[in-house]
Amino acid sequence: MYFLGIDSGTQSTKAIVLDLDSGKILATGHSSYELIEGLPPGHLEQDPQSWLDAVDASVQQCLEQIGKDKTKIAGIGVSGQQHGLVALGADDKPVRHAKLWCDTSTQAQCAEIAHHFGGQPGVIAVAGNAMLPGYTIPKLLWLKQNEPENFAKTKTILLPHDYINFWLSGVKRMEYGDASGMGILNVNTREWAYEICDYIDPSVRAMLPPLGSSKSVHGTIRKDLAVKWGLNFDVIISAGGGDNMMGAIGTGNIKPGVVTASFGTSGTLYGVAGSPVVDGQGEVAAFCDSTDQWLPLVCTMNVTVVTEQVREMFRWDLRQLEAAVKTAPVGADGVMFLPYLNGERTPNLPNGTGVIHGLRPTNMAPANLARAAVEGATLGLAYGLKRFRDLGMNPTEIRLTGGGSKSSVWRQIAADCFNAEVVTLSTSEGAALGGAIQAAYAQANQGGTERVSYEQLCARLVTLDESTRCKPNAENAALYAAQLERQTELTGRLNQTGWL
Repeated sequence: MYFLGIDSGTQSTKAIVLDLDSGKILATGHSSYELIEGLPPGHLEQDPQSWLDAVDASVQQCLEQIGKDKTKIAGIGVSGQQHGLVALGADDKPVRHAKLWCDTSTQAQCAEIAHHFGGQPGVIAVAGNAMLPGYTIPKLLWLKQNEPENFAKTKTILLPHDYINFWLSGVKRMEYGDASGMGILNVNTREWAYEICDYIDPSVRAMLPPLGSSKSVHGTIRKDLAVKWGLNFDVIISAGGGDNMMGAIGTGNIKPGVVTASFGTSGTLYGVAGSPVVDGQGEVAAFCDSTDQWLPLVCTMNVTVVTEQVREMFRWDLRQLEAAVKTAPVGADGVMFLPYLNGERTPNLPNGTGVIHGLRPTNMAPANLARAAVEGATLGLAYGLKRFRDLGMNPTEIRLTGGGSKSSVWRQIAADCFNAEVVTLSTSEGAALGGAIQAAYAQANQGGTERVSYEQLCARLVTLDESTRCKPNAENAALYAAQLERQTELTGRLNQTGWL
């Protein structure tokens, strides 16, 4: 029995075919797309049709690789970039381009919503999360205030993965995991926070599709799509989820004690909890996961984007960048890189900028700048891990994913910055694998009786690459702990004076 896992991201879509019996990935597909060009600063949008075209292309690449065996596909699971606003009209077509998770144009709307509820603590009391520019609901208020005609046309709002599920199945539905990143789900009760919906507009309640368990089957594949792809009509579509929720499943992060850190363009740090983990400071996102548990999460907007800028500045390839970072000492000889090139989400600095601090004639060298970039980006996530520990989450192991995790020197820096063992997975396609595993779970457990558990599936299908395991160096960990304090203090001082 085979399962398709689809990961629809900000830059591209990836698809895999998982053989449930052998645990092997039999086929992969990939299709890229771009952001809408020419928008004002802070506005980041995509055409939802580009996602559908990429899913179609990626899946067909996979199907070509497995040939006649495509009839063995029993289910499809979709991972999608979180928070994006897909506003559909009465004809179920998007009324405009989707505003994405990384769009920071809604700062005024976030401030307005928070003010109405007595500040961010008031919003946290209602929904469990602060109101941040990345979330979905301030984008809808922005639409109402800036494009009233499009708002008036909007009859349904979906998240990116929900829109793909709708295209696959014809069913509109949301599950708890991705929905918890909208800013209007009370994560404690898994019910809509209608107080916030009504503040946006009384019509918002009617725009929300049915909400339900992440374990349930979303629907079955549309017959015309099944015919086009050569699949059986009974192929199920699982609930799917946000990329972090699917990444958790795909890295075996399905019970407390394990934390996943993703080193992509942006960075995320998340771990499963058996009950809501609400941060009164609003720095840790109190999300639900896509197995009907909870997924406290920290997101930073600057990880490999920082190292890629440094690499391009010196015209290095990846091997040269790695060599430069290795030659520089721990702490980059006093050079510190505040990595907020795209603004920042944790800490909440939507207008933040990057800062290189501590330069002297004796340390102003390319290798130090490269190491400082890696350390600054990693310490940004270490700040989030410190908040996890403050809230009672003490991971025994951190599983690394994303492009940055392929670097051996970066893995050791991560172990030292996190003061914890780190290890990567045997496959880099964690979110797509999570989608395939979720589809296998949903297909096996149709009808509500759990015949196969996530623990059983992940124990067999998620494998660690033990050759990549790194243990923290106690001396380096102490140095990085002190550097994290300096980085946090410097960020605060520069932000207070308006220089960040």
